[in-house]
Amino acid sequence: MIFRLPRHRLLALVVLVLAALWVLSGHFAAVGSEEAEATEAKAAEPVAETPKRTVAVVKADLVDYARLIRISGVTEADKMAVLAARSNGVVQELGAAAGDGVAAGATVLLLEGEDVRAAVKAAEDQLAQAAEQLSVGEALRAKGSLPETEVTARRAAKTAAEGTLAQAQAAADRLSLTAPFAGTVDAVNVEIGEWVQAGTPIATLISLNPIVVKAEVSEQDVAHVTVGAKAKVRLVSGAELQGTVRHLARKASDKTRTFALEVDLPNPDGTIPSGMTAEVRLTAAAQPALLVPRSVLTLNEAGQVGVRAVGDGEVASFLPVQLIDDTDNGFMVTGVPQGARVIVAGQDLVRDGDTVVVKELTRAEAEAAQAAAQKASQP
Repeated sequence: MIFRLPRHRLLALVVLVLAALWVLSGHFAAVGSEEAEATEAKAAEPVAETPKRTVAVVKADLVDYARLIRISGVTEADKMAVLAARSNGVVQELGAAAGDGVAAGATVLLLEGEDVRAAVKAAEDQLAQAAEQLSVGEALRAKGSLPETEVTARRAAKTAAEGTLAQAQAAADRLSLTAPFAGTVDAVNVEIGEWVQAGTPIATLISLNPIVVKAEVSEQDVAHVTVGAKAKVRLVSGAELQGTVRHLARKASDKTRTFALEVDLPNPDGTIPSGMTAEVRLTAAAQPALLVPRSVLTLNEAGQVGVRAVGDGEVASFLPVQLIDDTDNGFMVTGVPQGARVIVAGQDLVRDGDTVVVKELTRAEAEAAQAAAQKASQP
C-alpha cells in the first residue's frame, strides 16, 4: 500500500520520520548547551592587559622668580608751554633764541608801547596828587576847617587813582612775556619788528630735566607696578638709565585697555631729547615659579595650557599652569606644587587616570636629553 502513494508524499513521510528520530535522540537540546558552554569558556579566558606607558619625570624645584615687565615708550619733556603774546603790538625785543636756556621769570618778549608806559607815569602822578590832597584834607578836618563830605570825596578820588594806576600797570605788564619756569627755548615763531596780536604763539619752552618716559602697561601687569618703583630704561641710542615711576593711571584707556605710566629720568645736561623711543623694564614682585622646557607644555581636552604629572599610585594627571615669562631656557610657570613629579618625556602619550611606569631623571639628565632631542631634530 505504501508503494501506491505518490512519490512526493512518500518523500515527505521519510523526512518526517527522520526529524522525529533526531528530536528523540536529544542532540537538538545539546545545540544550545554547546553554544552556552563555548561562551562561558571564552569569558573565562584571561584578558590581555594593555601595556603601561613609560614616562620620564623630574621633581619640581620651585624658585622665587621676579620677572621683567618690558614695555615700549617715548621720552617727553617734563614741562612744555607755548608762550603767547598778551597784547597787540610790534616786537621790540626777543630775550632768547631757539636752543637757549632761560631761567624762570626771564623776559622772552618785549613789545613797543610808549603810550602805555606814559599812561603808567600819568597814573602814578595822579595817585600822588590824590594822596596829597587826602592828607591835607584829613589834617584840615581834624582842625574843623573842612567838612566830612569833602574828606570823603578826596578819599574816593585817591581810590579811583589807585585803580587807574593798576590798570595802566597791567597794560604795561602785558607788553612783556616772561618764562613761567626754567627750561630751554625749543622754537621762536616771531621776528623783531613784527606786528603781533594778543594770543599769537611767540615761543615754545620745554623743561628737559627730568626727562619723562611715557608708556602704557597692560591690565595683566598693572598690579605689579607701583608709584616710586625703580625702572630701567634703554634708549634707542643704546644708553641705559635708571629712573623712578612717578605716575600710574588708575583708569584704563577705553580703546586699548592699558594704563598710562610715567617714569622720571635724570637729565641734568639736557642731552636726552623729547620724542626718543625707549624701552622700560620693570621688575614684578617675586613669586614661586618653575622653569620648564617649551616641549613639556601640553593642552587638555578643554584647551587649557599645562603639564602632566605623576601622582600617587603612578597615575598621570593634568596640572593647569600660568605662563609668567619666556626665557632663553624655557617658560617660567606657576601652578605646579613643590616636589611634583612633572612628566618631561611621554606626556602626550598618556591621559588623566592612566597608570604609567616612571623613570625619574635629575634636572641635569633631563636638560641633556632635551638638548640631544633638539640636536637630532635639526636637519
